[in-house]
This record gives sequence, structure tokens and C-alpha cells, in this order.
Amino acid sequence: MKTITTRTLHAIKHAGETFSCLTAYDASFARIASQAGIEVLLVGDSLGMVLQGHSTTLPVTLEDICYHTRCVARGKEKSLLMADLPFMSNASQERLLQDAGALMRAGAEMVKIEGEAWLAEGIRELTRRGVPVCAHMGLTPQSVHQFGGYRVQGRDSTQAERMVADAQVLVDAGASIILLECVPAHLGRMMRDTLDVPVIGIGAGAEVDGQILVMHDVLGVSTRPPRFAKNFLTESDSIEAAFRAYHEAVKARRFPSEEHSF
Repeated sequence: MKTITTRTLHAIKHAGETFSCLTAYDASFARIASQAGIEVLLVGDSLGMVLQGHSTTLPVTLEDICYHTRCVARGKEKSLLMADLPFMSNASQERLLQDAGALMRAGAEMVKIEGEAWLAEGIRELTRRGVPVCAHMGLTPQSVHQFGGYRVQGRDSTQAERMVADAQVLVDAGASIILLECVPAHLGRMMRDTLDVPVIGIGAGAEVDGQILVMHDVLGVSTRPPRFAKNFLTESDSIEAAFRAYHEAVKARRFPSEEHSF
């Protein structure tokens, strides 16, 4: 695998192909995932739930993300490394820039931030300073209490159209990627067709440009895996084989299937 950059992902989209993404939290699993062909690794604030045992991602700190980003950066090979900006990093422009800078110095090659059109100015300031941004929309876990739980977003046409419009605002502000979580498959397809940047889905149907899952879900060790996840270890004889099976299923558009979509 050649070194993956944001330009690589844009080229994959415009060729009508797909790419795979997976969370990673340490050097060993990052190396295995890269060797299995995974194009993008995410140091997600999901670590608060799968590593630290919290019920939400909110307790995760910038220091937590920086630590795990440094670990993954040492182990990953050609994959692009993305890191989450934790809860309240967007409290002010100054904090947003400082936190993003800390993640980039730790080894991130892109930052991910949750929100909607109101994030535009922050994204504009980040991209002006050379920080590639992935904007996370739909079910944004840091807003779980505002949503009243982990609920599918964009079910009605009004909300769906607003999300597409918001996504375009963020792309115009400089977002390199849009990540959609827990939305109907038709909305994922609409985003893909409307936006000129890659759209990554997690529970967003098969017709997006890339797929991402939490590593623990792929390996079947999560206590309550979401509907959109699949255990790839059950039909594999090693962790690397499970990662490769996931990667190949994404590339061939065999995953996600209808049962993993909304």
C-alpha cells in the first residue's frame, strides 16, 4: 500500500471506489491494521468506552487522545492517521486551535470534530493553518445527552435536507472529509452524490465513499455492539485476517449489507 493522504482518498472517491477506516489505540494494532490494508486509522474518543469503561465519550481528555495518537503514530505504516478532538475542544476558537495543534504534534495527520454548520469558522481557521479536518455529523456521540440517547438522525426529509446543506457549508469552509454516523442509507447516498469530498459512513449505508468501524466491534469484543457493526473475527483465524476481511468486504461493497443499515 502506498502512503495514504487526503489526496488519495479524494482520488478513490472520484474513481467511484471505496476505502476502509478503523479505530486504533496502540502501536501493535495500528501496525496490524496497516498491514491488512486499512487506509485510515482513527484514534477515536471511543477509547473512553472500549478502553476506559465509561458509558459515553465525554470523559475523554485531550491528554488521553494525544497519548494514544503518539502510540498509533509509532506503529502505523502507510495508513492516514486521524484523531478526535475531544468534548468541548470547540468551546472557543483559541482552544480549538490549541487542541488541534497538540494532536498534530502528537502525530495526527487530520483531526475530526463533531458538529454542524456552526463549526464553519473553526474549520476555516484550522485549514488556514494547515490542519486537515474531518467533520463528523449525524449521531455525534459527544451530544448524546442532547439527543436523549444513541438515536438515528436524519429520518425525516426536513432534517436530512438541513444536514446536507450544513455539510456543504463545512466543505466550503475547508473540511476535507465528512463522516456520517447513524443516518438512513438514502441520506448517505445523497451526501455522497452532493459533496465533492469523500463521505465516510458508520451506520450510513453502503453507498458512501468509505466505511469506518470501531476495532473492538470488528473483533467481537464489544459488550453491546451496535446494529451497524459486524464481527469479522468469527470467520477468520487471526486478528490481521479479520482486519483484512473487513477491508476486502468494504472494497467489494459487501459490507455494510442491508442488515447493517437503517
